[in-house]
Amino acid sequence: MNGYPGEWAIGAVYFPPFLIASFLGLLLSWITSRLLNRYRLSRFLLYPPGVFLALAVIYTAVIGSWVIPI
Repeated sequence: MNGYPGEWAIGAVYFPPFLIASFLGLLLSWITSRLLNRYRLSRFLLYPPGVFLALAVIYTAVIGSWVIPI
């Protein structure tokens, strides 16, 4: 058995680690896309919603594999 919890307890509610990782991935990709829009770097992207989705997947994978082991 590994030392990582199967669920995360927040209050009296248990959450699976993938839900926490995906929420953090979406939050980080939203912040990144806001920064790209603020500094007008998103105009160089072909399809910004696709970049948002790709960033969400990448951030979720990184958080899920290194920060919150799934």
